[in-house]
Amino acid sequence: MTEAKPLRLPVGAVRGAITFSMIVLSTACFCVPLLALALVKLLIPHPAIRRRLSRVLTLIAEGWIGMNAWIFARTQAIHWEVRGLEGLDPGAWYLVVANHQSWVDILGLQIVLNRRIPFLKFFLKEQLKWVPVMGLAWWALDMPFMKRYSRAELERRPELRGTDLARTRRACERFRDIPTSVINFVEGTRFTAAKQAKSQSPYGHLLLPRAGGVAFVLGAMGATLKELLDVTIAYPAGVGGLWALCSGRVVHIVIEVERRPLEAWLTAGEYAEDAGFRTRFQGWLAALWVAKDARLARLLGRPPAEPRRL
Repeated sequence: MTEAKPLRLPVGAVRGAITFSMIVLSTACFCVPLLALALVKLLIPHPAIRRRLSRVLTLIAEGWIGMNAWIFARTQAIHWEVRGLEGLDPGAWYLVVANHQSWVDILGLQIVLNRRIPFLKFFLKEQLKWVPVMGLAWWALDMPFMKRYSRAELERRPELRGTDLARTRRACERFRDIPTSVINFVEGTRFTAAKQAKSQSPYGHLLLPRAGGVAFVLGAMGATLKELLDVTIAYPAGVGGLWALCSGRVVHIVIEVERRPLEAWLTAGEYAEDAGFRTRFQGWLAALWVAKDARLARLLGRPPAEPRRL
């Protein structure tokens, strides 16, 4: 099949308006059937029917991502460098961890990993379930909702210890039979030089990793997740947000995926209660971050290449 050539659009507001309008139109078109089926899923509590609807809803979401990829291929001249996709399995279970610099990270990961691994799911705070429209969509797509108690609240009410993890484990039980990818941006926020300085991060291109969130995911999912996908995202020609991407100012995106085994001990301990396990877990994650920082230094030190499309 002949690859479509990108449209000849000037870099700037015109390209941004055209691209953004196409994305909005695509989102609207895919949201209509998704929300309609989400309502059906909400009203029919039969487990077998809900499982079938979940598969259809995932196909709709994957179609939306595919359409977004086509739009960016037609309107942008991005040079994509993607490595490490060999051997990925859409029928496997993955924990995906990545550095975070921009909202473009999410779009890039969706485009690159779409249909190569199961549809990416985010752990969301339980309160987000009640967000109008989007809460229903997240629920219908089987995004796991979690409830975590603060240390102060646990000190006031010791009987709550472990209940947040137990509830999340029950919510994730359906993933035992459905291949699942759970993504976690370990830094907890987008990287900036100001945040790096304020947090006194020892890394040159990263913020301090937050081990608690990763430990919570592994504790909730247990042995269901079979492998870790350690993803490094770099923008050698400069990082930008969604508008910069639509406007043609994000011209070089690098995504490297490294597959790592999830050792049994990672899911066997209690992060909040076991100081020894917590120290070991933090050391494991810190080692990953040291390696990731070195990869980013290498990637960002390279000159930008000629534009090409995926």
